[in-house]
Amino acid sequence: MHRRFTFLLGSLLALGLPAASALAQGEGDFIAGKTKACPSCTLERAALKRRDLADADLAGANLAGAVLHRARLPRAKFAGANLTDANLNKTDLKNAAFARATLVRAMLYESDLSAADLTGADLSDAKLQKARLVRAKLDGANLAEAILTGARLDEASLRAAKLAAANLVEVTLRRANLEGADLNNAGLVDAVLREANLKGANLSEADLFGADLSGADLSGADLSESRLTRAILTGANLDGANLKGALMPDGSVHP
Repeated sequence: MHRRFTFLLGSLLALGLPAASALAQGEGDFIAGKTKACPSCTLERAALKRRDLADADLAGANLAGAVLHRARLPRAKFAGANLTDANLNKTDLKNAAFARATLVRAMLYESDLSAADLTGADLSDAKLQKARLVRAKLDGANLAEAILTGARLDEASLRAAKLAAANLVEVTLRRANLEGADLNNAGLVDAVLREANLKGANLSEADLFGADLSGADLSGADLSESRLTRAILTGANLDGANLKGALMPDGSVHP
């Protein structure tokens, strides 16, 4: 009998049940506000509105559908976390770490993501209207079909980012790095891209009506079939750019 009990206990330990119990305890303590550390926790649909979670460790956590509206999360760690459909509207996320996190369809209206690290994050179809992403890192991030109307991305890094069909109407991207970014069919009406780096970027079929591209580097960029009506190209570098079929600022169609 003793041998059977010992074998059963060993099997439970091998299955990691004590670790699972500790994780559940950690989740309970986090929800109760006793701790800000809950990496890899399951917090799906958790109600965390207006919580002060500055410096929280939620790396690898499942926060799908969680409500973090107006929460304080500066410097919080979300690397590899799942925030699909999460509500992060008007949330303080300055300097937060979201590398490789999943934020598909997440709501980030008017959130402050200044200097946040979103390298390789999936923000496809996310709602980021009027969000602040000044100096944020978005290299390799997926923002396909995301809505960023009126967002501020000055000096942000979006190298090789995927922004196909994204709504970037009236965004500011002053001195932003968009080298090699995919902006195919993106809406950039009245966007400000002064001195932005768009080397080798794909802007085919993009709508740049009224966009300010003064001083921007568009060398090697694909602007075929794009709309540049009323766009400002003063001082822009267009060396090697593909403008075939583009509607130019003067109303002509580039051959």
